[in-house]
Amino acid sequence: MPTALKIRKGDTVKVMVGKDRGKQGKVQRLRTKDHRLFVEGVNMVKKHQKQQGVARQAGIISMEAPLELSNVVLICPRCNKSTRVGFKFLEDKRKVRACHKCHETIDA
Repeated sequence: MPTALKIRKGDTVKVMVGKDRGKQGKVQRLRTKDHRLFVEGVNMVKKHQKQQGVARQAGIISMEAPLELSNVVLICPRCNKSTRVGFKFLEDKRKVRACHKCHETIDA
């Protein structure tokens, strides 16, 4: 059974290292096999793109490059602070993520 992820798609995260240190954005997608994620508007790179028929325009496009999962930290939606993530069990036996600073559940 795979381990539970502490950061999920749609979470707001803050970048802790690199050229975009301090920037915040929403997680667009996760690549769990190599522990990388794509954050909206962060770690932008330029890609030279060839035209592919009528569907794809040729030129230089900007796109997000993946970040290492360990280089970002979750922003708690309740207290709006960067925090570590823990887990706790509810009365109905569900395992949910919890903020270490305000001790509130992150999952709905």
